Amino acid sequence: MKKISYQPIGIIHSPFKNIKGMPIQSAGAKGIKGTIELEARYAAGLKDLEGFSYIILLYHFHLSKSYSLTVKPFLDKAMHGVFATRAPQRPNPIGLSAVKLLRIERCTLHIEEVDIVDGTSLLDIKPYVPEFDVKRAKRIGWLSKTVGRVYEAKANERFS
Repeated sequence: MKKISYQPIGIIHSPFKNIKGMPIQSAGAKGIKGTIELEARYAAGLKDLEGFSYIILLYHFHLSKSYSLTVKPFLDKAMHGVFATRAPQRPNPIGLSAVKLLRIERCTLHIEEVDIVDGTSLLDIKPYVPEFDVKRAKRIGWLSKTVGRVYEAKANERFS
């Protein structure tokens, strides 16, 4: 396969200097605010984004130094295949979060429900559209037993 490379379009800022104690998903990050500093050359791409309540962020897990194909995720004590989890140590360390968009000031996006480490490189922004993004799932695998814990669960140094 051909090698693929990406360049960051901005930096995500949050109150979290490391992953310990951080919410493990944006659903558990109610009230936690942050900002995105978008590079000025991408400013025109923000046109009409403020009309959306939520945005999807794709970013690089910059603290992830290696990966394993089986991991013990934060919400379980058993090992699972990495692709059946949202663990940060992946073959391609790409993160995904849906966050609330509060406002945009020039190239600064003010966001809430942030579950991302400060200084994380942003790869892309997409609008969150419930009609496109919400799916009625009949199965959620191993998470069916623990999904409700996401609101209280915090990250530890497991994936540092």
